[in-house]
Amino acid sequence: MAVILVTQFNSFYSAGLILFAVVMSTGGVLIGLMITGQPFGIVMNGISVIALAGIVVNNNIVLIDTFDRLRETEPDPVMAILKTGAQRLRPVMLTTITTILGLLPMVVGANIDFVERSVLMGAPSSQWWQQLSTAIVYGLGFATLLTLLITPAALMIKANIGTWKARRKARRSAQKIAINPA
Repeated sequence: MAVILVTQFNSFYSAGLILFAVVMSTGGVLIGLMITGQPFGIVMNGISVIALAGIVVNNNIVLIDTFDRLRETEPDPVMAILKTGAQRLRPVMLTTITTILGLLPMVVGANIDFVERSVLMGAPSSQWWQQLSTAIVYGLGFATLLTLLITPAALMIKANIGTWKARRKARRSAQKIAINPA
C-alpha cells in the first residue's frame, strides 16, 4: 500500500500521513473494544482492521488529493485547507455515517428472521459478527474525527515547513549577495 501511495502522490509525507491514519484507526478499534468490554480476537478484529483501513485510506486520499489540486491554484495554504475541508467534509461524513448506520444492527446483536418475521436480539449467529462490526464502527468514528482534524493540521505543518525553508534559502542567498556583490 505504501509503495502505491508514494508513486501516486510523489510524496513520502503524504503516503506516511495516509498510513498514519490507519494506525490511528487501529487505536480507535482498541478503544472501542475496551469501552464495550469485548476481547480482542485476532481473526475478527484483524479482518475489521483490514476493512477499516480501506475506508480510512480512501477518506485521506480524497482529502490530500483535493488539497494538492487546490494548492496548484491557491497560493495560501490556509485557504487551500479550508476549501479542501469544505469540499470534502460531506463525502467523508456520508461514508462514515452510512457505514456506521449500516453496521449498527450487527453491533447491537440484532438478527432479523424474514421467514418468521421476527427480530431477535443477541441471537447466537450474531455473536460472530458483533466483534467485527463493533471494531469497524468505533475505529471508523475515531479515524474520521482524526482525518478531519489531524490531516489538515499535518498538511499545514508541511506547508509551514516549506515556507520556512524558502525564507531561509532566500535569506542565505541575500547574505551571499551582500558579502560578494560581484
